Amino acid sequence: MRDVIVEIVRKARESAEERDILINTLHEIQKRFKNFIPPEAAEILSEELNVPLSKIYEVLTFYTMFSTKPKGRYVIRVCESLPCHVEGGREVVKALKETLKIDFGQTTSDGMFTLEMTSCLGLCGVAPVIMVNDEYYGNMTPEKVKELVDKLRGDVK
Repeated sequence: MRDVIVEIVRKARESAEERDILINTLHEIQKRFKNFIPPEAAEILSEELNVPLSKIYEVLTFYTMFSTKPKGRYVIRVCESLPCHVEGGREVVKALKETLKIDFGQTTSDGMFTLEMTSCLGLCGVAPVIMVNDEYYGNMTPEKVKELVDKLRGDVK
């Protein structure tokens, strides 16, 4: 693990300004370690950046995009804003919960999907919106939810 973290820090130092290195390295670590930051990775990062471990955890717990617990391969975030709600968000949420057989904050038993609620994704013009990892999906319907989940499951096989 140490070698991976050291390489991530090295690349971040080459391509980012000093103030951005911590956030950039946390994003990359999370990508490499199944959508979460393992405690050991945080400790190594603290040593490599010469930043107190408490500062690492301060950032990890402040930003909702970071997790200290394992998540599914696909993290599905559902916008909870008023426009999404008015445009059919409730039906999209129901379809996600029924299709995945999980609730918010849970991960499917196969480790494929984690379902989360998030604040406005800033795409109100195409509400309701969901985000899967780093991709946005607008104008969602229960039918589109089922199609998307089937596609994501198929992409893994």
